[in-house]
Amino acid sequence: MVKKMTDQEMNPGKLLEISGSYWRTCTLHAGVKLDVFTAMGDEPKSAAAVAEKLSADKRALAMLLNALTAMGLLEKKGSSYANSPVSATFLSKQSPRYIGFIIMHHYHLVESWFQLDKAVLTGRPVRTRASFSDAEWREAFLMGMFNMAMSVAPGIVKTIDLSGRRHLLDLGGGPGTYSIHYCQANPGLKATVYDLSTTRPFAEKTIAKFSLTDRIEFMDGDYVTEERFKGSYDVAWLSHILHGEGPQTCRQIVNKAAAALEPGGMLIVHEFILNNEMDGPLFPALFSLNMLLGTDDGQAYPEKEIMDMLAGAGLKEIKRIPFDSPNDSGLISGIVP
Repeated sequence: MVKKMTDQEMNPGKLLEISGSYWRTCTLHAGVKLDVFTAMGDEPKSAAAVAEKLSADKRALAMLLNALTAMGLLEKKGSSYANSPVSATFLSKQSPRYIGFIIMHHYHLVESWFQLDKAVLTGRPVRTRASFSDAEWREAFLMGMFNMAMSVAPGIVKTIDLSGRRHLLDLGGGPGTYSIHYCQANPGLKATVYDLSTTRPFAEKTIAKFSLTDRIEFMDGDYVTEERFKGSYDVAWLSHILHGEGPQTCRQIVNKAAAALEPGGMLIVHEFILNNEMDGPLFPALFSLNMLLGTDDGQAYPEKEIMDMLAGAGLKEIKRIPFDSPNDSGLISGIVP
């Protein structure tokens, strides 16, 4: 978790570091977009060899490799470059722990972030969700969510006890990553991933990869426009969907999820949760700006407002579940009486 800097720590040098930090961001994005780390492979290579493999300009590629080396993402001996352990693990497509999709999702957001001043002046988004209808954008977004969920889900399923639960409703579940981890941890559990039809191919491919097709189904639907969710469940999982909507729509989603639960059913919200003053932690505060850039009414929500949404849906035993998240996400749960 990033702490606020004191007046002593915030000086001109630090301000300039923040101002120019996008240089490093763009260097990383270029390396991932050009697939430098996969091209590097397992053996050291010269800049000329990598440039030939990528059909890139040799001089320019060498500049990029030197910058990536200065960032600690490559290692250099003489005139040869090699992946660092971190890059080999997370930035090469040869690794099962590759996170390049979420990095490419961030790359696609850069253009809108450079228009933040316009969004603040107008109060309107500067990118549209239609952007995600582009195949490359959608793959980066969905598989990026898969990347992130794969790193967070193992810790969450150890934190939340679903033993004895039978059927989980995974609203806006995307590729089904959380359903997969919940089902792996709870042999008696089955799940329904509820998302837009365009998500189905990604979800079914991912679910089949984990050999859980017999326990996890995909249901086409729009959780915003549907009046009710088909089926009966004893767990509802709302992971990172509320931030895309305004408060009234969020309340409607929570109400519909609660109505789909049996008595004693558990509803769990997983979000980037602000404190009740809404001035921290840093990542949820920045993420709220990201929602300003891309949605009509979306934002990060404070803990109290999320709890009030659950209470308004008639849920009881509402609580914040202690969870040490690698990305400042948090968990709030409630029980249907």
